Amino acid sequence: MRLVRVMCSGRVDLGLILRAFYNRADGVFIGGCRLGECKYDTHGNYHALNTVSLAKRLLEHMGLNPERLRIAFMSSSDGAFFAQVSNEFINRVRELGPLGEGEGIGREELNLALGQLMKLVPYIKLVKKEKLGLRLGRPEEYERLYTREEIEELLGQVASYSIDPEKCHGCMRCARLCPAEAITGGKNEVHVIDPEKCLRCGTCLEACPPRFGAVVRKSEPYPLLARAGA
Repeated sequence: MRLVRVMCSGRVDLGLILRAFYNRADGVFIGGCRLGECKYDTHGNYHALNTVSLAKRLLEHMGLNPERLRIAFMSSSDGAFFAQVSNEFINRVRELGPLGEGEGIGREELNLALGQLMKLVPYIKLVKKEKLGLRLGRPEEYERLYTREEIEELLGQVASYSIDPEKCHGCMRCARLCPAEAITGGKNEVHVIDPEKCLRCGTCLEACPPRFGAVVRKSEPYPLLARAGA
């Protein structure tokens, strides 16, 4: 086990969890302060629990065993408990085997799927912003917070945006408002959206003047994820 210290478990972003698996980690364990005992009064441990619940459903959707991700809560004086849950988790991951092999997914295919999913993290966080902000009373409630059907719907039709060159007037409104600076093109020039930078937030669609209607929204499935989970 490799330890990575953070100021708060709430700082463990969904993208960091997926990146750990992408970098060949066979399991990810997150340890946070006891629920209801937040040192900073931000209750980031509840946010971490929420994020882990979502991440487990995403792993499950890809065909990976969700038990490869675990979260536990303890205080700084719970050294024995930390050792216990760590050993239990390590033994469980050993039983599951190397990431992907135990699930029958090839490394190349898995990396492609994880890479695509990592690119969707800003989109997923945007779509699930309200739900990710929930703070439920009991930890058990988080296990039912996200459903398989919900994840299938989320990844089954992912929004993407492009600009129709025949309708673009180069007014630069979308380029100025794009939070990711994903739109290129100057004044009176046709604008282009870089799909690698695009957050799929829809800001460009809202910014484009209705009389132009140059921004086009499409919804399409992510076949790499569907194939990895098949």
